[in-house]
Amino acid sequence: MKVKISADSTCDLPRELVEKYDIGIIPLYIVRDGESYKDGVEITPDDLFDYVDSGAGACHTAAVNIADYTDAFTSYLREYDAVVHINISAAISACNQNALIAASEFTNVFVVDSKNLSTGSGHLVYDAALMAAEGVAPEEIARRVSDLAPLVDASFVIDKLTYLHKGGRCSSLAALGANILKLKPCIEVTGGKMDVGKKYRGSFDKAVSQYVADKLSNAGEIDGRRIFVTYTTRVPPEIALSLTDTVASYGIFDEIAVATAGCAISNHSGPVCLGILFYRTRVKGEPNENV
Repeated sequence: MKVKISADSTCDLPRELVEKYDIGIIPLYIVRDGESYKDGVEITPDDLFDYVDSGAGACHTAAVNIADYTDAFTSYLREYDAVVHINISAAISACNQNALIAASEFTNVFVVDSKNLSTGSGHLVYDAALMAAEGVAPEEIARRVSDLAPLVDASFVIDKLTYLHKGGRCSSLAALGANILKLKPCIEVTGGKMDVGKKYRGSFDKAVSQYVADKLSNAGEIDGRRIFVTYTTRVPPEIALSLTDTVASYGIFDEIAVATAGCAISNHSGPVCLGILFYRTRVKGEPNENV
């Protein structure tokens, strides 16, 4: 059985992986000046940043609509026997709800809530593609991916809260205070929702260094098969390269994949944002049975 793996554009998977496994990417929309543009197809993160920098205002994201999902699933099923589609967390976007409505018109489309965003969901898409390549049945792929979702550790360090403020996700006072105190907040995905974790103080590169040390401090609870180093397009190249080298120096991961954030993620994080995303061996917060 041929199984098509698809995802919305927030999964931020590198183009080479998308092409290698023929992963279908269904774009969200970026709304600018009242006009809608397809993420990564009709608009890029740098287009978005340039628009905001010009003082013209803020852009907004819009979920993939039901018709887009229906069209995509119909197209995939002309070549494949089944589709497993993986979405950004249902607690963050209406994409999952819209995909489920579209999938209800088919008997062979399986929709999974990743409970993640960016390459946090990208991990699940990647693993689903590997399962499909091995001939795993679509129902089983969907089940396994759903089981993996709570094990993803997804987080980012943001240089400034300006874009979160523009998008209505933090107050003016919080943004001003963070900028004055030079705080670099860590945004974590917990239970499918975005929460503010530790706040780092000082320059962005120092904050990132401490963030990585905090995240990778307990190697025994980390699944070392893969990590994504994911960053926005305007992170200084030397910081991105240094981070990748630092992650490699821990000797934990078999695969270090590098990805850049698309428009949907960049529109909330701003131009300078960087994160490491990986699997844990148990759900964060759950007691360790080996203790």
